Amino acid sequence: MVQADRFFIPCPIKYLTGIDCPGCGFQRSVLALLKGNLQDSFLLYPPTIPLILTFSIALPVHYYYKGNSDKLIKILYLFTGTIILINYGYKLFNGHLH
Repeated sequence: MVQADRFFIPCPIKYLTGIDCPGCGFQRSVLALLKGNLQDSFLLYPPTIPLILTFSIALPVHYYYKGNSDKLIKILYLFTGTIILINYGYKLFNGHLH
């Protein structure tokens, strides 16, 4: 077990059902990204980079442009949400549940 694994928050959905939730793998993916391992990060949870980019763009834009950024933020959330759903569907239908 990697030292950082002890600090990960366990998934309550996986704990109760034994099935990965749509966000399972995110923490390990971020850790791999912080270590500079882009390939491992992507393999662990493909939506990590779009999620980080979405929040990195949406939060400052919302803060600085107030209500004038609603359309951009909705598009970013829709794009990222779609990637999350596609990834989750792929995991469910291809038996990649851990």
